[in-house]
Amino acid sequence: MVQKALLAAQQLGDAGIQAEVLDLRTIVPLDRAAVLASVRKTGRLLVADEDYLSFGLSGEIAALVAENLDSVVLKAPVRRLAVPDVPIPYSRPLERFVIPQVDAIVRATQGLMGTRQPAGAAA
Repeated sequence: MVQKALLAAQQLGDAGIQAEVLDLRTIVPLDRAAVLASVRKTGRLLVADEDYLSFGLSGEIAALVAENLDSVVLKAPVRRLAVPDVPIPYSRPLERFVIPQVDAIVRATQGLMGTRQPAGAAA
């Protein structure tokens, strides 16, 4: 997801939204301090994950933030963008549909910022 997140951050930057991408290279150990520092800095968190929405790393990161930061720090609720709880399709177009893509990351971030454009509007 890092490459997709970096492309999304570039598109967001072109639209005047600064996005910080945190590349968590390991799960164990999880760099909890880096996650919390980033959220303290930005006040927002979107976890983009190629894993399932349920029972995955995105939930663990959301819990980390919820347990350690309060609503004074958070400017918006934590948001997760991940694969819905369906089997990964064999068809490549359907696979791309269920795995988060750059445009979905951009839209989710705009939603966190309160700047999401209406459906059908040019981004």
